Amino acid sequence: MDSLKGKIIRGVGGFYYVASGADIYECRAKGAFRKEGLKPLVGDDCVIDIIDENAKTGNVSEILPRRNSLFRPEVANVDLILIVFAVKNPDPSLNLLDRFLINLELEKLPCIIAFNKEDIDADSDGERYISVYKNAGYDARLISALTGEGFDELFDSLKGKTAALAGPSGAGKSSTINRLFGKEISQTGELSAKISRGKNTTRHSELFIIGEDTYICDTPGFTSFENRGIEKEDLWKYYPEYVSHEKNCRFAGCSHISEPDCGIKTAVEEGKISKVRYENYCMIYNELSSRKKY
Repeated sequence: MDSLKGKIIRGVGGFYYVASGADIYECRAKGAFRKEGLKPLVGDDCVIDIIDENAKTGNVSEILPRRNSLFRPEVANVDLILIVFAVKNPDPSLNLLDRFLINLELEKLPCIIAFNKEDIDADSDGERYISVYKNAGYDARLISALTGEGFDELFDSLKGKTAALAGPSGAGKSSTINRLFGKEISQTGELSAKISRGKNTTRHSELFIIGEDTYICDTPGFTSFENRGIEKEDLWKYYPEYVSHEKNCRFAGCSHISEPDCGIKTAVEEGKISKVRYENYCMIYNELSSRKKY
């Protein structure tokens, strides 16, 4: 049986679509993966055994070593995450954004934060959001998938990379891919007026080629996020802007919640650290404190 290497670009309904050169093979995954607790992910480099070359069918027989992987969105071997939140309609949950950023810090994955729908931002709320996250050390930008504002610069930042889109439903991720690609390749849905939440038109992760050696992965939207693998004592380490102020804390092991002479709380009072980011930190810290350990 002939074998070849490829990249999983789509997985749905138990089938994995593997790109190898100019060809795409429809494959099943071998049963041993399930026994090994290994799930093939979009972005995985793999080996497939060809069943029928004419029909372009095969079996995924081996998952090659991953550079990285995320559980939400489920994707492997990415260079950066493009996070898309709407400036409004729906209003962005910065708490949700911070939770997601904590996970990326844990995985040591760089990101670009793009606040979409700049074209309807009559109150310039987007500039306020940009300031919060730039001050925290992130690459944060305003874009409009409708008008194309900010997309030339965004495309330049993605060249030669494999990026995964992530963000809540209704933020305009699919419209962002369509704008980057130059035509409609990802279905877009109407925003639900009743609950101000996007209809989740993307139901699986899928990798698109948007330029030479440039890939972007569309992923299902989410409206909640749980931080795994983090202890409350280490939470501050995943806030990049906290690191330079933590050394000013009076007590070793300061939680930055209730202790006096806390360098981080002082930085918040002096406007050096975002109050919104700090409030989200306190909320997540308290959740981690009350989490049951099994």
